[in-house]
Amino acid sequence: MQTQQVILPGSTIGILGGGQLGRMMAMAARSLGYRIQVLDPDPSCPARFVVDACFEAGWNDARAAGDLARGCDVVTLEIEQISVAALEAAERHAPVRPASAMLAIIQDRILQKEWLVTHGLPVGEYRAVSDVAEFHAAVKDLGGRCFVKSAHGGYDGRSQEKLGFSQPADAAAIEAAWKSLGQRPVVVERAVELAMEISVMVARSPRGEVKAYPAAVNHHEQQILVWSAIPANISEAMSAHAQELALSIAEQFELEGLLAVEMFITKDGKLLVNELAPRPHNSYHASERACVTSQFEQAIRAVCNLPLGDVEVVQPAAIVNLLGDVWLNANAETGPRFDLALAVPGVRLHLYEKHVPRAGRKMGHLSAVGKTAEEAVLHVVDAKSKL
Repeated sequence: MQTQQVILPGSTIGILGGGQLGRMMAMAARSLGYRIQVLDPDPSCPARFVVDACFEAGWNDARAAGDLARGCDVVTLEIEQISVAALEAAERHAPVRPASAMLAIIQDRILQKEWLVTHGLPVGEYRAVSDVAEFHAAVKDLGGRCFVKSAHGGYDGRSQEKLGFSQPADAAAIEAAWKSLGQRPVVVERAVELAMEISVMVARSPRGEVKAYPAAVNHHEQQILVWSAIPANISEAMSAHAQELALSIAEQFELEGLLAVEMFITKDGKLLVNELAPRPHNSYHASERACVTSQFEQAIRAVCNLPLGDVEVVQPAAIVNLLGDVWLNANAETGPRFDLALAVPGVRLHLYEKHVPRAGRKMGHLSAVGKTAEEAVLHVVDAKSKL
């Protein structure tokens, strides 16, 4: 376990990754009085405009990660694709939270699934596959209706394929999926009958204090999160069970920082762990509006070993993602009509200062509050429709 020292405001925090999550963490850290440095391959990354220094370097650049850490009192991350070598280089100069040993497991989906099973967590039926013959056998064993995910990399639907949904998973479809995913190790998951997708964000500090947020409900289309709301409309027993699972994972990993635990609720009432993300998460952007302490402030509190903030819901809230498609489909003269969206009661706009819209690229989000989470979702979806 890392040192128990408290890292007080006025200190410098390093963030590996300067995307929107790094940007929002940096903004929360600035409110607390910290200085911030980030590392990102893009010199104009979203965090660039709100931090003290930006190191332009790739995720595999161990030397640059070490250089960043030299000037920091603690280092954290906003993307789990940082190489283990880069994390270890940073660890030689400052505490890295979460630690490289945890990241090495989570960034490999096969190791992640094996860890969950070994530690007694409920997961859906899956197969780890390393060659095309195993791939054919796995799809057959799992009934032909499957999700296939690369062992390394990929998110928001990238490096993933669906088999057996629009057409049968015959030999040609399996071969095509194998080639599409780079002919490298994959996880093949049996499709489950879903009632709902939820997530639970848990925070744990080096001193061992741990807190789990109320569950968020998530709606995806084409494996990309469309909207999310807090709190999820589930039974108290299911909510408590989801939080217990997330807390158990955090404790067994000896987490230092944040961990988002994505879960499935099946139509027959089972709760299954889907994937882990050791960082702030898209599904908890609404925590800025819903909870006493946002996920971004909580991330800073956790890695700096400060007392963790209250996670109580003070008002239901929801977010809807704004992808580059919004800009590409908008009126060429006016662009997206943010003025009309902001006329919807309770709606706020959050843009990430990404300058080039692309289809599927997250450019920002809208948030809203309501008397219920369902009402908040209606507000943000209505606001997005006016863009």
